[in-house]
Amino acid sequence: MAFRSKSTTFPKEVTVLVIGDKSTGKSTLISAMASDSFSSTVPPMLPPTRLPPNSFTDSTPLVVIDTPSSVVQQGKLSEELKRADSVVVTYACDDSVSFERVSSYWLPELQKLEVKAPVLVVGCKLDLRNERMQVSLASLTTGIMNQFKEVVTCIECSAATLYQVPEVFYFAQKSALHPVDPLFDYDSNALTDRCVRALRRIFNLFDFNLDGIFTDRDLYEFQTRSFGAELLQSDIDQIKTMVEQNVPEGVNSHGLTFRGFIEIHNMFLKKGRPETFWAVLRKFGYGNDLKLRDDFLPVPSKASDQSVELSGAAIEFLKGVFRLLDTDKDQLLRPAEIDKLFDAAPESPWKDAPYKDAAETTEMGSITLNGFLSQWALMTLLDPKYSLANLIYTGCKLKPAAALRVTPRRSEERKKQKTERNVFQCYVFGSKNAGKSAFLFSLLGRSFSDFYTPTTVEQYAANNIELTKGTKKTLILREIPEDEVSSFLSKKDCLAACDVAAFVHDSSDGYSWKKSIDLLEKVVNQGELTGHKFPCLLIAAKDDLAPFPRAVLDSYKVAQELKIDAPIRVSMRSGDSNDVYSKIVNAAEHPHLSIPETEFVRKRKQQQQLLHSFIFALAGAAMAFAGLTVRRVRANKNSS
Repeated sequence: MAFRSKSTTFPKEVTVLVIGDKSTGKSTLISAMASDSFSSTVPPMLPPTRLPPNSFTDSTPLVVIDTPSSVVQQGKLSEELKRADSVVVTYACDDSVSFERVSSYWLPELQKLEVKAPVLVVGCKLDLRNERMQVSLASLTTGIMNQFKEVVTCIECSAATLYQVPEVFYFAQKSALHPVDPLFDYDSNALTDRCVRALRRIFNLFDFNLDGIFTDRDLYEFQTRSFGAELLQSDIDQIKTMVEQNVPEGVNSHGLTFRGFIEIHNMFLKKGRPETFWAVLRKFGYGNDLKLRDDFLPVPSKASDQSVELSGAAIEFLKGVFRLLDTDKDQLLRPAEIDKLFDAAPESPWKDAPYKDAAETTEMGSITLNGFLSQWALMTLLDPKYSLANLIYTGCKLKPAAALRVTPRRSEERKKQKTERNVFQCYVFGSKNAGKSAFLFSLLGRSFSDFYTPTTVEQYAANNIELTKGTKKTLILREIPEDEVSSFLSKKDCLAACDVAAFVHDSSDGYSWKKSIDLLEKVVNQGELTGHKFPCLLIAAKDDLAPFPRAVLDSYKVAQELKIDAPIRVSMRSGDSNDVYSKIVNAAEHPHLSIPETEFVRKRKQQQQLLHSFIFALAGAAMAFAGLTVRRVRANKNSS
């Protein structure tokens, strides 16, 4: 085939770690490679050895790390293994015990340490093997290769004769730069699921008719973009003929199917050319984990009290995707349709926390347009790089700067007394069984449940809130479990992303009310110390129950002392939300209001006022002293 790689993206250097039993030839092997000669007087352990970039065709420098065989230094070895790009495990060809130790000790040890790097098993001192004990390498290593899937190559060499010494490090470099394991599953004898997903995204990029077929023109464009070289029509015909011979369903009268596109890359592996496969993947931004590399995801930088939101263009793209996937036009996407949306992503991003169950869905699990857009808003707020990656996986061709927008700093918005945000995050605090989770679920339109399950980890709920004049804002509720509040507040800038804080209490429980005020004071005081101020609202939940004695009077009094609004009374059981979600958004849109004044805050203000007064007085005294000095100088001049 005519596919040729012109350039690709490699790491700056490859670190190869050489391990094995004492006297198996580790240091001598490294010395022979570095000097292209054999020495009988090699130190017991060599310092890190850098091989020149032109040692191999990939032109990537190799740094070879020798290691001690002593058990005393195993701790250091563990750290080196975590940093290695590939690992060479040695045995001596004239020592059967050292070979047995490869599978009985070294390889299990690597598994125990969860080493992810590819492994090569290398027999050294081949020239010393007893001629009467000659055995094939395959018979020796088949068991190892079958038992330990991380072993990519077994090879034997001789430093004394330099036989296959360069090959050892060539394969070590190749296994690191062009690993086969992420691409191919030996158990199923097929490309891995993540590899197929990456290929699907690339296929979609060149399927200009969106019909699941690569025309000759599409294949030509793919070749040119991937390898910087053109394909002749005869080359295209040859490729399709080869594909059709292997998988008849890979070609039809219109061109190459996705199954055929997969077969092209399968052929690269069968011919021992993973570097060609990787040239394609790296051209389109993939790293060894088959996810888009960070350098392919330039997310704009931001301060801790800034947020990242989707741009209007990105939202319009997602609305179009929703309409395209909604084939039955019921204004809903079924779970299978969501899976189709992410079939070119490494995995579906919404199947696990914090995104699972965080948006509005039907009882059958179908998601509404509001829920769909809210889910994307949540993902963008929490992890802009992850959101950008998934936008790209779904086919968005907007440049990152056009897909994402960074909001102004919250501190600046508070000074200006207005905000430009479209997505607001409300932190929800409260005691156990206060009704926090029901408060979140109600935002998602879920029915109230009497079954109580304590929240042990943070959870989110996101939905669009329609305001006056038809405008919409996205509200994200973030529930902080009571037992996690202290740990949460101990983190630096934990409150930087907070637009509003809601303190929920069970209006029928006096302890719950006192706890909510205690939490408010802790949160507000921490915000005061770290420079993060935000509106706070009191939420009196379970309003359908009889209130505890003096509840209303106490709550109004406390709210007045704190200089914030009286508690908003809601009952999720009876479906009376009292328009609370719109009120939260309204508070977020006025970031300078409803900021509580606790006793701690008042004392801080008094101290700051005293400090300012002192500075002002000091400045006045200094000016007075300066004026007096000037008058004395003038008087002295006049008298003289």
